[in-house]
Amino acid sequence: QVQLVESGGGLVQPGGSLRLSCEASEHIPSVTHLAWYRQASDRQRELIASMIIERRMWYSDSVKGRFTCSGDFAKNAVSLQMNNLKPEDTAVYYCNIQSLSRHYWGHGTQVTVSS
Repeated sequence: QVQLVESGGGLVQPGGSLRLSCEASEHIPSVTHLAWYRQASDRQRELIASMIIERRMWYSDSVKGRFTCSGDFAKNAVSLQMNNLKPEDTAVYYCNIQSLSRHYWGHGTQVTVSS
């Protein structure tokens, strides 16, 4: 059973930075998308950044200009560099790897932005 192993996250002050990383425990064939989602308390999970096989990038307006998604399709790995963090970025962050046949999800890592 393939698992996505996440690392990073934690508590940071407003204006600070964090880096999240995610890698598959086994090789996933035919990966087409690498992405990050987040879910704040009492809200639905939302897509915030995605990377498509042709290297096209997409960011939500809420993180554009502050977050950078990078990834390696061959290694089934994806990272999220988060700069200038704000209290409203507080959420559980999930990595997502999509292949031709299914989605894979990380276990989620908590990011808390607070002074």
